[in-house]
Amino acid sequence: MSIAKVTEIIAASTTSFDDAVKAGITRASKTLDNITGAWIADQSVKVENGQVTEYRVNMKVTFILKE
Repeated sequence: MSIAKVTEIIAASTTSFDDAVKAGITRASKTLDNITGAWIADQSVKVENGQVTEYRVNMKVTFILKE
């Protein structure tokens, strides 16, 4: 029987929400083994002088614990 854990991370990109998700998963993969999925809990943007300067995602990442 497998046991999964969920951890919450925040990632950002100056390009897009999609890029922020990819960057977050890539970084999480460096310290978390057996990532099986993620869902986006929230999205936001940083605005400066009327322009979007950063895309942010708050993700819940699921991974299987080692036995």
